[in-house]
Amino acid sequence: MEISALIVDDENLARIRIKKLIEQHGLLNVIGDCSNGKNAIEKINSLNPDVVFLDIKIKDMTGFDIIEKINLPKKPIFIFVTAYNEFALKAFDYFAFDYLLKPFKEDRFITTINKIVEQKQKEEISGFQHSLENILDIVKEKQIIDQHTNNKKISIKSGNKISFIEIDSIKYISASGYYVEIFTMDNKKYLLRESLSSIINRLNSNSFMRIHRSTIINSNFINEIITSNYGETDVKINDNKTFRVSKGYKKEFQEMMGVK
Repeated sequence: MEISALIVDDENLARIRIKKLIEQHGLLNVIGDCSNGKNAIEKINSLNPDVVFLDIKIKDMTGFDIIEKINLPKKPIFIFVTAYNEFALKAFDYFAFDYLLKPFKEDRFITTINKIVEQKQKEEISGFQHSLENILDIVKEKQIIDQHTNNKKISIKSGNKISFIEIDSIKYISASGYYVEIFTMDNKKYLLRESLSSIINRLNSNSFMRIHRSTIINSNFINEIITSNYGETDVKINDNKTFRVSKGYKKEFQEMMGVK
């Protein structure tokens, strides 16, 4: 049984990683990928894939907009790929076939693939087809998309002042006791009382990756990856600042960057 898959994500690294994981396990066949919603709708309608790995937030539309515009008698299985935090995802736990919360680990991805294979073998998709209609209604009523995808800035309160930082301008974030230090491309530093685990969910972008228990880095600013004969890995960003990738995050970092 061959199961065809299409990947829809506006971030190149995310598409590469999903394709690589699928090819490693050989249970699905990737028939294409898309970086925008318009192309995704055309390919889904023409190729009729069995499965679509669909990012919730795409530059020209949301993943739910894409689902609404699909003109097929039997819609594919949709695996939502998202950077939403787990609280937001509770709203469609009962409707989505499955979702992958960025940045997801390989074993979580394998679980998703196994669920797809089992479902296709049983051919019990009818309930899932009905659930797609329900999820669109839920999203509209609760305005989940408006609350999460339109937020391209994070707010930082300092005394009686609130600053708003463009997420794309953040180069890296470092832990500092009970606070995090946010460094931006204009060489400014902001202090925020929050954990790294909490703030990476708020960033809502696959460009940010944790490379150390005390460091989050924006991959868009990486210039070089440096490896030593002792198995150590460092990354150098465009201002020549260098960071060590710890052993615990090394494998995930290499997978996301497409390097070994």
